[in-house]
Amino acid sequence: MAHLAFALFRALPLDRASGVGGFLFRAIGPRLGVSRLARRNLAQAFPGKTPAEVDALLRGVWDNLGRTLGELPHLDEIVADRVEVVGAEVLLGLRDDGRPGLFFSAHLANWEIAVYVAGRLGLKLHLFYRAANNPWTESLYRRVRGDAAAGLLPKGSRGARQALDLLGRGEHIGLLADQKMNDGIAVPFFGRPAMTAPALAQFALRFDCPVVPARVERLGGARFRLTIQPPLEIQKSGDRQADVLAAMTEVNRIIEGWVRDRPDQWLWLHRRWPD
Repeated sequence: MAHLAFALFRALPLDRASGVGGFLFRAIGPRLGVSRLARRNLAQAFPGKTPAEVDALLRGVWDNLGRTLGELPHLDEIVADRVEVVGAEVLLGLRDDGRPGLFFSAHLANWEIAVYVAGRLGLKLHLFYRAANNPWTESLYRRVRGDAAAGLLPKGSRGARQALDLLGRGEHIGLLADQKMNDGIAVPFFGRPAMTAPALAQFALRFDCPVVPARVERLGGARFRLTIQPPLEIQKSGDRQADVLAAMTEVNRIIEGWVRDRPDQWLWLHRRWPD
């Protein structure tokens, strides 16, 4: 079914594929059981919003997700002339400084375009990702990202070992830092503890390398803005555990700001917080 949907969206022009994906998911998504979780997440994150306002945000969440899936076969076309890039000089500086580097983003707007833009600017990223359980879906995922990324790193100890080797050789790694990790560390996110993967801070402290936030925004339809922000200031106090917590607290603060700005473009459909 995933391959069939991919083929159908690829057969449509970009704007039509994006629009059809958004329409279908707006119509179906709010009726699914997972929307109860999303409504609860939204209500807890924005306690001042009415149920009607929460429902409107949820329709936007499903619209954005449907558009993102409809746009997957057209990522090259999007990156060619539909992405406004802010801060490209930051990325180019990291490309040419001869040092390893780390980039993080979140499941906002069409989060897949960031790696394509980086590749187009001459910086190929190795990406952390969670392998799909279904091998057919996994092959489709690799097909979508395979050409844009320098390599794909599986989440877990094997991927971490690969990342250490790559950073030691001066390579660049990208990851989405907004997902729950059950065996991570508790870091504030929207005022509540959220289990967060500490690897980003651990790598930065070990290799003394820059950590760059990359924000994707949907400007309307299939048009986007990618903002490459200046590298974070990662402090070393001598207490490694405290330094990791401080760095990941700043990462979560940045992502929370992005989400608060455009809550309809974030993926609220997962268990980011404990029940």
